[in-house]
Amino acid sequence: MFKRILLFTAVSIAMLSCTEKKKQETGNTTPPTPPNVIIIFTDDQGYEDVGCFGSTDIKTPHLDEMAREGIKLTNFYAAQAVCSASRAALLTGCYPNRIGIHNALMPQSKIGLNPDETTLADMLKTKGYSTALYGKWHLGDHPDFMPNKQGFDDYFGILFSGDMWPHHPQQGPVFNFDPLLLYENEKVIDTLDDQSMLTTQITEKAVSFIENNKEKPFFLYVAHPQPHVPLFVSDKFKGKSERGLYGDVIMEIDWSVGQILQSLEDNQLDENTLVIFTSDNGPWLAYGDHAGSAYPFREGKGTAWEGGQREPFIARFPGKLPENKTINTPVMAIDLLPTIASLTNSALPEQKIDGKNIWDILAGETKENPHEAYYFYYKVNELQGVRYQDWKLYFPHTYRTMEGQEPGKGGQPGEYKQIALEEIELYNLSVDSTETHNVAEKHPEVVEKIVALANKKRQELGDNLLDIKGNENREPGKVE
Repeated sequence: MFKRILLFTAVSIAMLSCTEKKKQETGNTTPPTPPNVIIIFTDDQGYEDVGCFGSTDIKTPHLDEMAREGIKLTNFYAAQAVCSASRAALLTGCYPNRIGIHNALMPQSKIGLNPDETTLADMLKTKGYSTALYGKWHLGDHPDFMPNKQGFDDYFGILFSGDMWPHHPQQGPVFNFDPLLLYENEKVIDTLDDQSMLTTQITEKAVSFIENNKEKPFFLYVAHPQPHVPLFVSDKFKGKSERGLYGDVIMEIDWSVGQILQSLEDNQLDENTLVIFTSDNGPWLAYGDHAGSAYPFREGKGTAWEGGQREPFIARFPGKLPENKTINTPVMAIDLLPTIASLTNSALPEQKIDGKNIWDILAGETKENPHEAYYFYYKVNELQGVRYQDWKLYFPHTYRTMEGQEPGKGGQPGEYKQIALEEIELYNLSVDSTETHNVAEKHPEVVEKIVALANKKRQELGDNLLDIKGNENREPGKVE
């Protein structure tokens, strides 16, 4: 009897092995479920405005837990220190000046993100993904440039920054802004005089989208208009922070992250979903107590200094990314599209992009970055800085600062002063992240190397400071 049992078991195992081998040979296997992707992108948030990045007076328990369950990048850069350009880079994997998007687009702009560019949403739709954007677009408000024309199945939010409205204390009377409109897809559904419920509404839309698409892969882009001024928060978080209204706003964004993560867990999707949290640029320092903190870095939004573009970055993907790991290798927002392309087995855009696949860095498998350098453009195509390994070099340019100025208060901005950087400056960020000690004279060989890299990049993308026209720039979308 015992021998018969052994023989039966052996035959069964052999049959199962043959069946499995046949399935593999014929391709008759159940394919793995493609991973979902969620990017949560805040507006004007400083590096220090999260507990796990150093904040002591703003509670962010959900983001802190997300970092414990995933990775935290300490050298993550937005591609430019201003709204539209930064968002264009995130969605296309290109330096924004390559695709003709500079600064922050104004309402009724005659340009926008060219629909011929391939966005993350366009790319993932070719793989059968459902796609949605909830929040701020800011890549053109003409009908030709709306999110639904750029790969997003569903859209809810505002088309530009919340301060581009008649109530702005300085810009409103100057630009004679129209009312701020709230859109659902291409239809106006409200006029916003009060934005207090916008974070909550965006969160509810995101949770609903997850629940409605749990049976198929999805890409969800949650682009919070906060904490960009004017600051608004719902009653459930008003007065809750030790940091005033700004802290209240960050606490509500943290709550929103928690709601999204909870929805993934409730729908048994968390182990198949990459979730990324970061911001578009540093804090708008002129607003004082209504601005974030880039501590310990120098300056903020609107500058190429570290405080303008180094952002908090947290990513979580259970079983795929390490837990509770801090990664110090520099990366940039342009790298997310090719990384997600690799993760989802998607084809890269046909037109040239600048980003590279950094999955091995995120997975903790290497500290080597595939880029030789990162380039810090600002204004209309001015190459102001270059990050090369541990070094950051700045070319002569003018920049704004609040140093020595009276800070803004209660939603009213202070006044920047302009400073001219007269000569090349070089900083070793590994020992001087505050960019205090210019060591250009001590390391001429490093200066020479970085200048050579910069000159090569200028041939591609140009440099208005030197009146160099790039030979690889593409046109934005344009309307008459």
